Amino acid sequence: MKRMHSHLQRLRRPCLWWPLLTLLGFVQLFLALRQPQPLRAVISDGPAGNLNVAVPLNPSGAQHPEADPTDFSAEELVYLQRRFGVHGPQTPLAQLFTRGVDQLQPLRANTLQRLSELKPVILRESRRLRVNPMLIAGILYDEIQHSKPGEDLPFVAHSGLVSTLGPAQLGISELIHQGKLARQPSDADIAAARQLLLDPESNVALLAGKMARLKAELGFSTRSPLLASRSPKEAKAIATLAYLHNGKLDYPARILRYMQDPALHGLIYSQKRSALSGLI
Repeated sequence: MKRMHSHLQRLRRPCLWWPLLTLLGFVQLFLALRQPQPLRAVISDGPAGNLNVAVPLNPSGAQHPEADPTDFSAEELVYLQRRFGVHGPQTPLAQLFTRGVDQLQPLRANTLQRLSELKPVILRESRRLRVNPMLIAGILYDEIQHSKPGEDLPFVAHSGLVSTLGPAQLGISELIHQGKLARQPSDADIAAARQLLLDPESNVALLAGKMARLKAELGFSTRSPLLASRSPKEAKAIATLAYLHNGKLDYPARILRYMQDPALHGLIYSQKRSALSGLI
């Protein structure tokens, strides 16, 4: 009887897991609202040309097998900052928080479960637009893993308190870039755009479209997916695309690490097979 009573007492105890996640989410929101300082110009002012011509990707080491694809030269950083508005890395405190969140195994399991639900659209859109499905999966893993509790609730999304929405954390500006929204949208257009971003499948399709768009804008080949294992140049291209998605300098290394995660790799490339008949 005492054993049953103690068991019931444990069941009545409040779950501390979700309050902890909520607290972490508010901390992350506070850190995200801190505007990063833009990179200081280290080269003379002047018109920036095509990334592959005027500012080649790491010209001194991009072809070397041991080159770090996330190592951007000063010229590359200034070019990307001028053209796309990217910034330096997160603050050390924000990076520490990100690493801490990554250690929460129940949160990781939940993230992988959500990715498994999005797998069909990841594969379909990656195949259609010729982008690396692991790049899409890596970005989605990071954005879902570090999403803030409640930010995808419709009333929060339509309040304008958050500028990016959905599993890929995209803004309505991406719809404008892809020609799906007028450059001067009405209030009704903005509301419809936010609703579209809240739809997980549409959001993933837009992410794949963003990667395809950036590939074309930067002069990377659009005939086939970029593969980090194929050449250092393609690894650098993938790092650049990841950088442009998030705008933080420490983001590409994290995405490349996720792309090599065995669990994530298995989730995207594994196939279900029906059991063989016992008569065979």
